[in-house]
Amino acid sequence: MDLFQDLKDRGLIYQHTDEQALRKRLASSPITLYCGFDPTADSLHIGSLLPILILKRFQLAGHKPIALVGGGTGLIGDPSGKVSERVLNPKEIVEEWADKIKAQLSRFLDFERKENPAIIANNYDWLGSLQVIGFLRDIGKNFPLGTMLAKESVETRMSKGISYTEFSYMILQSYDYMKLNELHGCELQVGGSDQWGNITAGIELIRRTTVDQDKEMYGLTMPLVTKSDGVKFGKTEGGAVWLDPAKTSPYKFYQFWLNTDDRDVVKFLKYFTFLSLAEISALADELEREPEKRKAQRTLAAEVTKLVHGQEALLRAEKITNALFGGGLNGLSASEIEEGLSDVPSAELESPEISFVDLLVQAGVVSSKRQARESIENGAIYINDLRYNDLETPVPQLERLDGKYLVVRRGKKNYYLIKFMQ
Repeated sequence: MDLFQDLKDRGLIYQHTDEQALRKRLASSPITLYCGFDPTADSLHIGSLLPILILKRFQLAGHKPIALVGGGTGLIGDPSGKVSERVLNPKEIVEEWADKIKAQLSRFLDFERKENPAIIANNYDWLGSLQVIGFLRDIGKNFPLGTMLAKESVETRMSKGISYTEFSYMILQSYDYMKLNELHGCELQVGGSDQWGNITAGIELIRRTTVDQDKEMYGLTMPLVTKSDGVKFGKTEGGAVWLDPAKTSPYKFYQFWLNTDDRDVVKFLKYFTFLSLAEISALADELEREPEKRKAQRTLAAEVTKLVHGQEALLRAEKITNALFGGGLNGLSASEIEEGLSDVPSAELESPEISFVDLLVQAGVVSSKRQARESIENGAIYINDLRYNDLETPVPQLERLDGKYLVVRRGKKNYYLIKFMQ
């Protein structure tokens, strides 16, 4: 397989160093490449998924990826793509987050395979022991100030202000590339399009400091992932979509992809799945013919959820989805009910010894008894998938899911979760 051409056909290449030279190098023998991930939180989010999968694609093609966790650069803060200064986190917190990110990366890259095992590295191992005088003399002198100021990541911040701390980030990332070249023979750095200036700065540093003037280094960036509706990719009403299932449940993760706009789904299938381009083309044709079936979206959601959380989590997410949107709530366990309805209004009631009307008011389903009666009489109230239009329904006789839950729906989409304490 021509990896470079496959990446190009999927729309995954935004910028690159000399194409002919890079293609020739990739075709000649396995290359060692790296991508960095700064620990700015205790989990990566789906904004990091594209570069992770790029490393995975290279590994599957026989190359050797290095996942670099920025335990050192995470203490500084990358100005790329930011309009204001980052908050500097304590060293102990950054160390803890770095360890968690290492564990997450191991779910995607194979560090045990015999042929081309991936490498996990932490740049604090070399940045943490640097001596400032030696670093400025030996490394800093290779960075002309005019060139640094002209880099997009710096230039866009000049009007709003940038500290020397973040200004120096470019030098540290360049030093990472140089160290990985020395330690592991790394010849290619990949990253998001906002990293192009840092990548080319690293290539220039290696050129200036190496004794081998014929050494060629390479860089490649991916496009910024955008959504056709103008909403930032990876954001929902509840915030960022995380790779940690404790922060974004597999069900919510699945729903995020399932709700992909028709205009984006084919692009995302190319970006985030390992389906062949022929398979994706067939899904695109089905989308054109029968968009109401949303087969492309269901395939995307299934593929990415399985990739990130595994087959068991995918089956659970599909089960919850089918129960909530296709009926069958009685088949859900307590944990599945809580996961699927974690973001809907909920209420805890001490006793079921109240009227059906009072139940709806106390749970916040309606605002008044009058509205409750009207909704019931109009057939707009559903309890555990069943329509209730009897004002005299005894609440104690309502069947509770898992012995303690009632799922109330008003109209087509307004869900409420009621939990009885006894």
